[in-house]
Amino acid sequence: MDKYTMGFKFRIYPNHAQQELINRTLGCCRFVFNHFLAIRRDEWTANHKSVTYNQTSAMLTDLKRYEEYSWLKEVDSMALQESLKNLDTAYQNFFKHQAKYPRFKSKHNHSQSYRTRNQSKGVRIVGNRIKLPKIGAVKIKQSREFDGRILNATVSRNASGKYFVSLCVELDRGSLLKTNDGGEIGIDVGLKEFYSDSNGNTVANPRILRRLTRKLVREQRRLSRKMPRSVNRDKARIRVARVHERISNIRRDFLHKTSTALVRQNKTIAIEHLQIKNMMRNHKLARAISDVSWSEFFRQLEYKAELHGSEILKVDTFYPSSQTCSKCGYQNRETKNLGIRDWTCPACGSHHDRDANAAINILRKAIEQKQVA
Repeated sequence: MDKYTMGFKFRIYPNHAQQELINRTLGCCRFVFNHFLAIRRDEWTANHKSVTYNQTSAMLTDLKRYEEYSWLKEVDSMALQESLKNLDTAYQNFFKHQAKYPRFKSKHNHSQSYRTRNQSKGVRIVGNRIKLPKIGAVKIKQSREFDGRILNATVSRNASGKYFVSLCVELDRGSLLKTNDGGEIGIDVGLKEFYSDSNGNTVANPRILRRLTRKLVREQRRLSRKMPRSVNRDKARIRVARVHERISNIRRDFLHKTSTALVRQNKTIAIEHLQIKNMMRNHKLARAISDVSWSEFFRQLEYKAELHGSEILKVDTFYPSSQTCSKCGYQNRETKNLGIRDWTCPACGSHHDRDANAAINILRKAIEQKQVA
């Protein structure tokens, strides 16, 4: 049967001893990454030779034999191997021009994680606890059930000091697929409203985000006035981290609920194929575009559409959806100005809301492209 992998993230509540073990594992993984990054960098600088993952794995085994590095044996060995794999992946991404040269990891980064593989059922959930290698049974808040095989687990600590586990689970695709008898809809995302659709509906951004953004600014100002490395500064840092966390949680919850509703109710969803990275180069709009998380929204739409039997159709980013009259097809170039929110067609006299008109055109263009293909 066809398999499908999904991620599930749950909060965990380690006791004091387990927190010490998790923090020690994070430190050891960071050391392994930095140690072998230095080796690979120095070997290339001195001899123009690349050090492979297999070579670093053998070096790690030898390193553990030395007395001064015996503390590496106290933590999960698979987590250390995964750290080496992360380093190798970072190099591969660099060689493919997909990322910058790997950088050393700082112990002052308050958000850290490590990954471990599930071997011999070393990672499993029993009741309200999850078994983790070397850590033991940790209390878990499992907000969602699943029936599948756990492939690996990523244990993380965020900036506010909370601990989480992310499970990569292999599931039967057939048990996930759903039938969909919905209709067709066009979506035009925006900054003022999150999106407008071809049915004339709009979905606004969560209002609470504006209030939290103001609170974040206040807390950041208080943080800037604290003495470096003081206890009060650390308390202020945690308050800032908690506001960031709440904003992130609200945004993520909003995106999941919005994308799920769309794929459940519609068989065909038409969107613009936006070049978001290029749009982010506009320093006047970059912050606003980042805040609304278009990339994450489109990513969620695509993977959820696959499971719900929906289809995502994309229209070229240069298609003038906002300038074209959805009634007669006349292109009004004066509406390029983003400040024009509604306009009347000079050709047929139809009055349009900018975003709703664009959504109708996106749907129509997407269906035309599909029929031609």
